[in-house]
Amino acid sequence: MYEWQKQIQKIVDEIDRRILQHSNETLTLHALSLALGYSEFHTTRKFKEISGMAFRDYLRLRKLAFALKEVRDGTKGFLEIAVDYGFTSQEAFTRAFKKTYGVTPGEYRKTPVPVVLRTKIHPFDRYILGIGEIGMIKSTEDIKIYFVTIPAHKFLHIKNYESNGYWDFWQKQSLIPGQDCETITGLLDSIKGKLDDEGGSDANSGSGQIMAYINDPDGRLCCWGIPRTECYGVRLPSDYKGEIPPQMLLTDIPEAEYIVFEHGPFHYEQENCCVENKIEQAMAACDLSGTGYCIDTTPGRIMYFYHDPERFWKYIRPVRKL
Repeated sequence: MYEWQKQIQKIVDEIDRRILQHSNETLTLHALSLALGYSEFHTTRKFKEISGMAFRDYLRLRKLAFALKEVRDGTKGFLEIAVDYGFTSQEAFTRAFKKTYGVTPGEYRKTPVPVVLRTKIHPFDRYILGIGEIGMIKSTEDIKIYFVTIPAHKFLHIKNYESNGYWDFWQKQSLIPGQDCETITGLLDSIKGKLDDEGGSDANSGSGQIMAYINDPDGRLCCWGIPRTECYGVRLPSDYKGEIPPQMLLTDIPEAEYIVFEHGPFHYEQENCCVENKIEQAMAACDLSGTGYCIDTTPGRIMYFYHDPERFWKYIRPVRKL
């Protein structure tokens, strides 16, 4: 089954690549099945079995997710957008857009309220599948440690007082109506102006979505003995005035100083565990003596966690001057 998880992940990755290239003539089940070397029937059956949805539905929703951002942020005409994303006409695009998001492209361009986008699925995920590193390779990247000052901004998020780790967080959130992973990541993906957005449409990778931990007396004790509350959200400009989804919180984060523990790009399948261990060891061993700083455990201070194997893995922890 792991092998098929990997094969479907290849299709998912290729779908996004071809959507971004507007390669509609090659964005078909036939073309993608040929690339894998399997029949269309076998591929589509496995796709639904592993992803939980039909291939055609996933493809349609991913195209609309990318198209929505063009409607929201660009100046292209709706006909051009429709053609770019494989719709037969502007009318067909408008119908699909309204059916999915409840508004027409014209209405949305005027008032871009939060909607739930179809984020990229990750069928081959080490954490969900419970697998360790496969054919581990030794990372050549050391941990870079440095101080930064982060300007004032806002943090739009959900939080959980009892969770312990990323997957436990989402398992607990899934029990709360409207706070499951698909809904929250889809809503956050549609928010305009995210500070960490690299233009993607993918939870926690390229669309500005990050985990965070807020020092909180009511939260769980972390491995450093600090009570914290786990959060998931996006950083926004300090002057953000957009609509706030009702199940989310918007917090003002003042300008402050932080220490960053950063590892560069790594092979997710083969290095994730060893990179994680490296960073945790670096944080545990870090001696701030002589720097004039100490870790700030003041209630309300926030720590950010970025996990993007193609770019970096880093923790940004709050500090204060002695």
